[in-house]
Amino acid sequence: MLFGLDGVEIGLIIVFFCLFGGILSGFPVAFAIGGAGIISFGIIAALDSSGLLIHQAIDTSSQAYRDIVNTGVKPDVISVFRYPELPRIAEPVFVQGWETALDRNVSFIVNRMNERVLAGQSIETLLAVLMFVLMGITLERSKIANDLLTTMARVFGPLPGGLAVSIVVVGAFLAASTGIVGATVVTMGLLALPTMLRNNYSPELATGVIAASGTLGQIIPPSIVIVLLGTLAGDLYSTAQETRAVEAGCTDALTYLGEPAVVSVGTLFQAALLPGIMLALLYALYAFGYALLNPDKAPAVPMSGGTGEPITRSEGLTWLLGAPVALIVGVVLLGNVGLIGSQNIAVSAFSDVGASASLRTNVSEDCKLSMIELHGQSAWDEAVSEQEAIDAAGGTAAAQRLSEEELAAALEAKIASAAPIGTGVAVIVVLLGLTLVMGRGIAPSRPAQPLIVGAIGLLLMLLVDVLFISPTTSPGWTFVGLAIPFALAIYGCKEAAARCATNDLIRVVFPPLVLIIAVLGSILGGVTNPTPAAALGAGGAVMLAAYRKLKDQGQSGNVIIWSTFAVIICLLLGVNFDLRINQGGASVETWIAFFFAYAAYIYALFGLLFGCWVLFTSGVLTPVVRETAKVTSMVFTILIGSQLLNLVVISFGGEHYIQQFLKSFDNEFTVFLIVMLVLFILGFVLDFLEIIYIVIPIVGPVIYGGSFDPKWVTIMVAVNLQTSFLTPPFGFALFYLRGVAPKEVTTGHIYRGIIPFVLIQVVGIGILWFFPTIVTIVPDLIPN
Repeated sequence: MLFGLDGVEIGLIIVFFCLFGGILSGFPVAFAIGGAGIISFGIIAALDSSGLLIHQAIDTSSQAYRDIVNTGVKPDVISVFRYPELPRIAEPVFVQGWETALDRNVSFIVNRMNERVLAGQSIETLLAVLMFVLMGITLERSKIANDLLTTMARVFGPLPGGLAVSIVVVGAFLAASTGIVGATVVTMGLLALPTMLRNNYSPELATGVIAASGTLGQIIPPSIVIVLLGTLAGDLYSTAQETRAVEAGCTDALTYLGEPAVVSVGTLFQAALLPGIMLALLYALYAFGYALLNPDKAPAVPMSGGTGEPITRSEGLTWLLGAPVALIVGVVLLGNVGLIGSQNIAVSAFSDVGASASLRTNVSEDCKLSMIELHGQSAWDEAVSEQEAIDAAGGTAAAQRLSEEELAAALEAKIASAAPIGTGVAVIVVLLGLTLVMGRGIAPSRPAQPLIVGAIGLLLMLLVDVLFISPTTSPGWTFVGLAIPFALAIYGCKEAAARCATNDLIRVVFPPLVLIIAVLGSILGGVTNPTPAAALGAGGAVMLAAYRKLKDQGQSGNVIIWSTFAVIICLLLGVNFDLRINQGGASVETWIAFFFAYAAYIYALFGLLFGCWVLFTSGVLTPVVRETAKVTSMVFTILIGSQLLNLVVISFGGEHYIQQFLKSFDNEFTVFLIVMLVLFILGFVLDFLEIIYIVIPIVGPVIYGGSFDPKWVTIMVAVNLQTSFLTPPFGFALFYLRGVAPKEVTTGHIYRGIIPFVLIQVVGIGILWFFPTIVTIVPDLIPN
């Protein structure tokens, strides 16, 4: 053996040094990865052909090996790490020759490109990357960060360390709206860093908080890291759990686990929400605590400029806190007592499928023992009793077509159980009511009559819904009945919105906040998957940037505003009417609704194209599209290059060797801790993209093949990868900030400033390690 190392170990070292050298060579990383794979394969093939690389494999023909297998140990578990005393045989790393390995790699790379890049199941999800990148770059070019930084500095500046806290708030806000680390760090570095230095802030604190807050886009959804990790995690978890089930003696993962082995990007977005907020709070708490201990290095800085009409504390507590909370709590309570709820009376023509046991019990003896070990004896006994009761009742009932009498009875029961107030009406009332109370709280000295008219309109909407609208009322008559009350409410809300626009905080925060709610709300609420939501976000970002550009040029933005209303009209009509006119038998009101929806769609499309034209003529759209193409092309090129490098590692047994090493530990926590430590160390020298596409496919079958929740595993990895932006010497956020920092800020300042935030990241990972509920609680509460 060369240098006393196993041939596979030497191969892994060659791959690492080729990859590291390629990254340092100055070539684009996307091409350096693929080149590292080709060069390392050539070097390993040459050494193997010359007989210098020898792999010490276990001699499977030896009596000692057969004795271990006869004791019941599965061959997949036997490795040189777990049983080092077993006899070995020397063999080349390319058992069938490097020519065969090369031929197999070429075939695999073609198949994998087809599966993962060109026409595979994950390509639709990967399209969300393009849309989110376009959304983020467009919002960054629309100067939204400028307004947010200025406004938040006025709000938090008077607090100790207030400017640093405002940076964290803006970073979290930009993370949820743009998610582009480089753009966020550069923007905040250009705008906020000089201001913080002028106000005697410590360069270390200023640079550290800017760099760390800029990386929040990697964990707060919509996050490109989670999209890329999610596409891998879904396949890795499903495959690993199927393997785990077969090893346990069961036929499939559904039988063994009692639930499908599925994890989606939308579910991971839900899981990442609280960890992202937690990290932002830890950053802000550190900045505030640092200011309290070092008041001269993070002083309070009252910023000039008002945010609107001054109000008293009692007025603020009443209208900006008490009234909104009372409105929301009241609606929730009415929903709990059944006064607000669904009025859907659609009845299936088939009966429900009979209930089944919580676990499958018709399994082999080995599978039974494995399931008892996994779920516990009580869960198995409960499933057995459930199955016995089902069998005694004649077995699981199949779905059957209902008769006319049964359909009529089911419809009557559905009508009788419908809530007096529909969920849709209640949501509209809450949104418009919040607008009214906010308008009152922002300008309490102005006349209240318009707001009172709006409140009367909302009350009339509820009254009409209770007295005159039943679940059997047609959508057309529902619209007619609610038209006048709705018009009164809109009249009051128009005045309230005008008053809210006088407040800088609401004026700056509200437009991107609506976009964030639209994108994340549709994903987190399970309404749609990330790709359509990303497309909605990209279109909304274009229209928002166009409106901002028109206002800067002193032109009217009414086209954009009416286009937004057209989108809302499309949604309302689509929810309340069945617009499938091609099915025949469509009513007159359905045709009317269809034409209104189609007209609204055409106008919304016109508004989007008009927004693109505004951005194009103002010189914004061209660099946005160019930058989006560059970032997206880099991601996909790295994906292709990393697949090539992975195939090289697989070809000489490197992947199997690493997995055997990890599986040699009996404790799952130990294995996962080792993986997390390796990812943390690799973050010092590799970018998150390289780690995702090179390392995760190798260790994924191990960390996703155990009993850990895949959502928790993925979010832990994501937070760890976020740290790679901050760790010197190759932390990308540090390079971004160094490029825009003033001359008086040295690289030493940046490196020293980032150390506390790297430690905060480690603390955050530790909190998630000991309290995994932070990750799982939101997906458990929100139906998917």
